[in-house]
Amino acid sequence: MEKPLAQNSSRAVANWVLIGIFMLLVQVMLGGITRLTGSGLSITEWDVITGIIPPISSQQWITEFDKYRQTPQFHLLHSGFTLSDFKFIFFWEWFHRFWARMVGVVFIVGFVYLTWKRKMKQEMIKPLLALFMMGALQGAVGWIMVASGLTGDAIYVKPTKLAIHFVLALGLISYAFWFVMQLTIPSEKMIRNNNLRKWGVLIVAVIFFQLIFGALMAGHRGAAAAPTWPTINGDWLPASLFREQPFLLNFIDNPIAIHFMHRGIAYLLFVLVLIWTWKAYKISATTIYFLKSRWIPIFIVFLQVVLGIAAVLNSTSIIANHWGLFEWLAQAHQLTGMLFLLCMVYMLYVVRPLKN
Repeated sequence: MEKPLAQNSSRAVANWVLIGIFMLLVQVMLGGITRLTGSGLSITEWDVITGIIPPISSQQWITEFDKYRQTPQFHLLHSGFTLSDFKFIFFWEWFHRFWARMVGVVFIVGFVYLTWKRKMKQEMIKPLLALFMMGALQGAVGWIMVASGLTGDAIYVKPTKLAIHFVLALGLISYAFWFVMQLTIPSEKMIRNNNLRKWGVLIVAVIFFQLIFGALMAGHRGAAAAPTWPTINGDWLPASLFREQPFLLNFIDNPIAIHFMHRGIAYLLFVLVLIWTWKAYKISATTIYFLKSRWIPIFIVFLQVVLGIAAVLNSTSIIANHWGLFEWLAQAHQLTGMLFLLCMVYMLYVVRPLKN
């Protein structure tokens, strides 16, 4: 579906999907809180229906706590946990799952209502069905991720599965955002420029890899592995950069190599966005959509780099089961990363290649 449909019925659908996008962004942020508080493995079962109601009675809490005490995380990391400690981590994982259910309710109820009110056009059905399927896949991957931390000697979810879960979530949000733009931005508001478009595509491709390494950093608790800047523990090329064998394993299982890649890609993105911005300001465009927003990518990527550096430097202040400055910086870093992605997706929509 490429043609914009900026009409009343489309506006109603767009507003509904925008609400969903906002809820999905909140969901990702809740996922970040769940990760930073170590709450992700506190609920050991996936009860789609009954799991919506948290424990109420003392006996229900004890039952859930007993289930958690069978996990490797409890035995290896949280053996001193009290019921009060457990309630804290349980809340964040429960709320993360509860919010995901609410996202599903908003999408399903909105779809039924807008169809009943005849606001839904035939050409919108397939993209929305794809959106629903992506959402269902995300839920399934989320449980596979949690299950990866409940067996063997795992004390956290597998970083690779966390990365897949995170990237799929942002792919879902980006797809929904693109759909909204198709409904709200008419073709006359776009500009045609092959060169700027190519640079935009390149930046989005690099962002994809940056998101993967960012999630791997989070999964490995990698910030504290090298709490220095601009060097990595005093070295530009750490000796342990490629310590794992086989070689490719370093890029998913070596925190120092992941650190190196995440920082390097951040610098590359900053340079690419500088070039994109320079080229954007050389264009004499007439559309306000582009003119009023072309400064935003460089602003966000600069903020993203600063927050990333600040988070790394403050990672030495991490205290288990305590929310402090590092956690605030990490959350802000994640949020600006999502906004940066959506900003560049927006630019890709507004800046189109020349027609053949």
